Amino acid sequence: MARMTPEINAGSMADIAFLLLIFFLVTTTMDVDTGINRMLPPPIDPDAPEPPPVRERNVFVVLVDAQDRLLVEGEPGNIETLRERAKEFLLNEENDPNMPAKEERYIELLGDVEVSRGIISLQNDRGTSYEMYIAVQNELAAAVREIRDRVSRDYFGRAFRDLTIEDQVNAVRQKVPMAISEAEPKDVGG
Repeated sequence: MARMTPEINAGSMADIAFLLLIFFLVTTTMDVDTGINRMLPPPIDPDAPEPPPVRERNVFVVLVDAQDRLLVEGEPGNIETLRERAKEFLLNEENDPNMPAKEERYIELLGDVEVSRGIISLQNDRGTSYEMYIAVQNELAAAVREIRDRVSRDYFGRAFRDLTIEDQVNAVRQKVPMAISEAEPKDVGG
């Protein structure tokens, strides 16, 4: 007599595989790429009046050429010193007439405070590497973040990122706006 080999009923294997697939899809988190958090300006209204000109002393110009060289305020710059130079410009603690003007403004929770009218203007060459672009963006954003931390500690006793009351967050943002203007990339030389 021939010996029969036992068979495994595989009819429900497809169901089990499908259930496992669903389980892993539901429980697995996908790593999402994060980008640079910037609010884009609204579309230009053709009927809007021409914006007032920005005084040259209120603009901190940062250029990055195709060879990833930095030009800060018309002079060769360095990524390691960019953050401090941006902070020095925005704060203008010495009230230097060649640095940005300040205006007196009433801000809820802060009272009458001086707010810098400084704007950081960033322009990249079309050939600028992505790594350099991100490094410059990070340094400029870090400069604003450090100034916000300082203001937050002075008024509320904690770092800006630790503020939990929305009115306090808004007050610090009004005192230290994220005034980074980015021009369309073009060939800036190099």
